[in-house]
Amino acid sequence: MYKPLLTIRLALNGIGARAASITNGDFETTSVPVPAGSFNLYVPGETGLTGWTIVGNAGTDVGVVSGTYTSAGILFPAENGSNWLDLTGLVSNTAEGVAQTIATNIGDSYTLTFSVGNVNSPGTGYGVTSTVDVSANGMSLGAFTNTCTTCNTTQAWQLFTATFTAVSSSTTLQFLNADPRNDNTNGLDNVSLVDNGPVAPVPEPSSMALLGSGLLGVGVCLFRRRTSQLS
Repeated sequence: MYKPLLTIRLALNGIGARAASITNGDFETTSVPVPAGSFNLYVPGETGLTGWTIVGNAGTDVGVVSGTYTSAGILFPAENGSNWLDLTGLVSNTAEGVAQTIATNIGDSYTLTFSVGNVNSPGTGYGVTSTVDVSANGMSLGAFTNTCTTCNTTQAWQLFTATFTAVSSSTTLQFLNADPRNDNTNGLDNVSLVDNGPVAPVPEPSSMALLGSGLLGVGVCLFRRRTSQLS
């Protein structure tokens, strides 16, 4: 007999967080399937990576890599699914990456989560850390670095979280490689987004002053009433 009440509570708990859609956040969908143990390369302007726009200067690229790919005796598993994205690509390690524009609700707070993959193997050209620059509508959400030191033979993943408040009805999320040119891997996988609902407004100073004076007035009235009762 408690089921209706439980249903109401669950519905109320779900009001705060609303669905937000990232397309192909695990990089599983490509126009040409990624061969097992290999990778596909995508250059700026190419549309083969579903949901994503490739960004960067001419001559740059990114790679969608199979989770069974190996190189120099190193394993490169995906964090989720079968594929992952290498932001360094193959041709040139600069500020190349991917972007996606999503519909957002103005004033809502959003939580963005994603995983960064790293290999610590400078002797093979795979560098020591992996850093991804993340932005929303051109505003930086931070530089996120996987500093794993024990991932010498197998790519390791680290989950990161960033938050932002939407200021327009659409938001472009961008992930850029921030590794040096001599670092030939920088993994991105498992990108997701949650709409937490409207940000609670902060009371203006004048409103706080009025509230304070109101509370003070109530206190004075209670004090006078108590005093009159005692006399």
